[in-house]
Amino acid sequence: MKRSFLLLYVLLVLELLDGALWAVEGSLHCEYLDLNSGSFVRPHSVSITEFGAVGDGVALNTKAFQNAMFYLNSFSDKGGAKLFVPSGRWLTGSFDLISHLTLWLDKGATILGSMDPGDWPVVDPLPSYGRGRELPGGRHRSLIYGQNLTDVVITGENGTIDGQGSVWWDWFRNGELNYTRPHLVELVNSTGVVVSNLTFLNSPFWNIHPVYCSDVVVKNLTILAPLESPNTDGVDPDSSNDVCIEDCYIVTGDDLVSIKSGWDEYGISYARPSTRIKISRLTGQTTSSSGIAIGSEMSGGVSEIHVEDVHLYNSKTGIRIKTSPGRGGYVRNVYVSNVKLENVSIAIRFTGQYGEHPDGKYDPKAFPLIEKITFENFTGDSIGVAGLFQGIEGDEFKNICLVNVSLQVKSSRKSPWKCSYVRGYSQWVSPDITCDPLQETIFPDHSSDCYGLKNVLQRSGSQSRRSWLLSW
Repeated sequence: MKRSFLLLYVLLVLELLDGALWAVEGSLHCEYLDLNSGSFVRPHSVSITEFGAVGDGVALNTKAFQNAMFYLNSFSDKGGAKLFVPSGRWLTGSFDLISHLTLWLDKGATILGSMDPGDWPVVDPLPSYGRGRELPGGRHRSLIYGQNLTDVVITGENGTIDGQGSVWWDWFRNGELNYTRPHLVELVNSTGVVVSNLTFLNSPFWNIHPVYCSDVVVKNLTILAPLESPNTDGVDPDSSNDVCIEDCYIVTGDDLVSIKSGWDEYGISYARPSTRIKISRLTGQTTSSSGIAIGSEMSGGVSEIHVEDVHLYNSKTGIRIKTSPGRGGYVRNVYVSNVKLENVSIAIRFTGQYGEHPDGKYDPKAFPLIEKITFENFTGDSIGVAGLFQGIEGDEFKNICLVNVSLQVKSSRKSPWKCSYVRGYSQWVSPDITCDPLQETIFPDHSSDCYGLKNVLQRSGSQSRRSWLLSW
């Protein structure tokens, strides 16, 4: 009787701790501003038409956007201002945002990026990269740009920002560029950023790039580019903290979301990590890369990453970590859960020899530290390879944990799991893990080695948890 009462008590406590302890462990709660609430209405609002803009898709409106920002800056200490972009096609080159601003795109409004590279000024490389990402030297500034800003909102009623990137993709493929291609939105060293309720199309390069930023919300976006378009990443938080990416549909020619933090010796020196990033309810497709990627530029460090509720279909890779000797830095404390994969070539992939260095000055002995990566509650149909884990000789990736993973792998003579230079644990995984370094079970002895599982046995497998307890 005493033993039965003890078991009942333990089970009850575990159920109560399921959510509470997980929150204590650092689950990031995203607070989203209600843009329609009275408390968030800007006290001053103007339309871009008041500055001579013409929405015919032909007239260049760069000067109108620049003049609007100059005028609205006078309201930054009076509660800020709103720039209203009405229905129409508003062609523009690159322009700068200001603090305490809402850029609002009405229903039917499209901001079009100019197809003249002269309308995208060249700026210095980021210090954590040391050069442009694609080419040595500078880089073209993003279409919508901001630096050292506070309280910036880019939103609307599902308006569109179209980079008209096809000309840039052709120049890139033909080797005709002198500088790295521009993003659609880049905010640098800024805080209190919201990008929401918009459609992004045909970015010349990455779509949304918050770098050296904090307190960023990216929500309710549709991001589209042709599957064959080069390097059109969806959202790339870079050396940034407290970032939430939620409720997005992304189909592009590269990673849907890629977390970065600087490149080789430049990222190590700059030492600005990406941390406390939450990605929730992401759906999309990429035939060239990954649904969620970390790296390959991760030299400033990446930690406290929470990913949940991802649906990826007809794609190359589900979740991927990319690094290389010379990167330095670390990727640790990553928790990925509730992932649904359909017709995906590789479900989970670690690449320890990604290569690609900014120059020859990197230290090849600067090994990255990869540890405490947990994958929980994965399902997949028509999967090519379940897991391809390739660490680095002499730099073993450790505490890699898989729990409650069920993947239907296409019939093949090859093993569904391939591993080298990794070590970790697994439990309730199908098909069976065939890599010895990952075969040791998690519960009851190793939950503390697996990020996100400490102090609770298993949130998703309550029946399996009860079975283990009752066998005690």
